[in-house]
Amino acid sequence: MKQLIYLCLLALIAITIFSNCEQDEFDFTTNSNARLEFSLDTLRFDTVFTELGSATRSFKIYNRNNKAIRISNISLESGNSLRWQMNVDGIPGNAQQSVEVLAKDSIYVFLEVTIDPDQPLSASPFVIEDRVVFETNGNTQYVNLEAWGQNANYFPSRFNKGVAVRLTCNNGPLVWDDPKPYVIYGAVFVDSCELVIPAGARIYVHGGVAQNDLFGGIYNDGILYIQPAGKLTIQGTKENPVIIQGDRLEESFLDDAGQWNGIVLSRGSKGNTIDYATIRNSRFGILVDSIADLTVRNSQFYNTVSSGIIGYRSRITAENCLIYNNGATSVLFLQGGDYNFTYCTIASYGVNASALGMSNFFCHNEDCSSNTVYRLVARFKNSIIYGSQNDEIELSDAREGKEPLQFDIRFEDCIVKVDELLRVFSGRYANFFDEQCDPCLNPQRSDKLFLDPSENDYHLDSLSVARFSQTHHFPKDY
Repeated sequence: MKQLIYLCLLALIAITIFSNCEQDEFDFTTNSNARLEFSLDTLRFDTVFTELGSATRSFKIYNRNNKAIRISNISLESGNSLRWQMNVDGIPGNAQQSVEVLAKDSIYVFLEVTIDPDQPLSASPFVIEDRVVFETNGNTQYVNLEAWGQNANYFPSRFNKGVAVRLTCNNGPLVWDDPKPYVIYGAVFVDSCELVIPAGARIYVHGGVAQNDLFGGIYNDGILYIQPAGKLTIQGTKENPVIIQGDRLEESFLDDAGQWNGIVLSRGSKGNTIDYATIRNSRFGILVDSIADLTVRNSQFYNTVSSGIIGYRSRITAENCLIYNNGATSVLFLQGGDYNFTYCTIASYGVNASALGMSNFFCHNEDCSSNTVYRLVARFKNSIIYGSQNDEIELSDAREGKEPLQFDIRFEDCIVKVDELLRVFSGRYANFFDEQCDPCLNPQRSDKLFLDPSENDYHLDSLSVARFSQTHHFPKDY
């Protein structure tokens, strides 16, 4: 009898233990603090596909909690993309609901990507990105996906996102003459090298949000930075220009500004030249820092978040260039410098910013009561500076005209648009068209000038006032 009671007690204990285990195992937490963990934050497909192909990679989802967890939704952020095929814990599907992970357990997620590099770049771009979205107890978490869809020169590597890389060549040339396009991935610092980009080269820059302490934390990725001992030489021709733009080539991204950061010529960089280049879809086109110099000819800078060309106490010579569709002042000169623009069109339509802005000082405090003045010399000849605002030229002279050599500007045979400038600053520029801009035209709003600025067509209209000017000779081809 005692033996029977003992066996019954053992059975009861076993049932209780099993029941408790089962209860813990299938008791789902609804706590919003119960989050998932993943074996990685970015799933990369590190193959450059040179023919139609696919690759499969995986990662794990961990439930570190003491209770089971139910993931209400697992899906691709892009929707039901044909490029990606997902399998969660053995169940295929790019969108799945009510996926359960037991307490202190894990499951696998498999992803397969299929690439056809023979398709146009708009259908199979250089870098294909997506995210797997996890929604759990009101929380949303992500795992990033990256794949490479075209056979290109990923420079300096395909794993350089958010990373700064310094290139040194012992003052020799680095020539990007491979017939395949180049994709800049991350921040490329050119030091002790002459970076030569020959005619017909296509440079695509991968942007996006990145984080790096070198740039002060979070910043927009995709930078070509020429350091003091470096040099940039772009050798495009009219028949084979050089194109530098973002790497998102889908039609919906073609006109989007800010896809990558821009080109920087750092302090002291000498001998930089750009011929027949198009630089677009960046935060800024090119920034020339103090004491650096640049000669640019037959080039375009457009679709930028801020300026197309920025000069900080630098030396810039530009000939037959077009700068337009910029989110801020199209051409901006700060803290003085030496500038010479000939046969250039600087246009600003539809934004609350001037086409051209110039200043000759650096402020040391918020109200600029303490400042340092630098000499500004700027020459514009046979150029058009125009837009939709009343004034498309903005001038800031710290010496307020008392030291003319510190703010030495001259426009010759130019078409400009100014109005209030002639009356503000205590009438300092009342004689603008006699002293600073002579001979110049200041067309009326009703006068014809460009063919169609709303369509970014800056060829001269057949009735353009520029065509009927006897002294002005303006560029016709860009």
